[in-house]
Amino acid sequence: MKPHYQVAAALIFENGRVFAAKRGKTKYAYTSFRYEFPGGKIEDGENGKQALDRELIEELSMKVQVGNLYASNTFEYPDFIVTLWLYECDRLSNYTLNEHVAVDWILPKDLKEEEWAPADKDVIGALKRIFGE
Repeated sequence: MKPHYQVAAALIFENGRVFAAKRGKTKYAYTSFRYEFPGGKIEDGENGKQALDRELIEELSMKVQVGNLYASNTFEYPDFIVTLWLYECDRLSNYTLNEHVAVDWILPKDLKEEEWAPADKDVIGALKRIFGE
């Protein structure tokens, strides 16, 4: 049976653009060098908002105000399953690339699903439909 991870992630909009964090080489080719919504695994004893606060500090040294749940999605990769809990967030500080190789601010109309981790693609499609021009 594949492991199933609960993951909290941040949807950050500023000036009409989406914050996209790009991973470097990972253990799996299907997530390497892909954009993702920053965040990480929800640990035992945490809720999604607490996990997101912790993960963004660890990954980006970034503080946010975690808001409402925007979307959730379960995706089955070849090696594991992820349920993504995507929260609307307001950025409260600058960031430092601790684990990512780059970040970009992308207009919704310019989001390209093939550049994102597979678990994020459904959300990317929805963002383009809702906010794209």
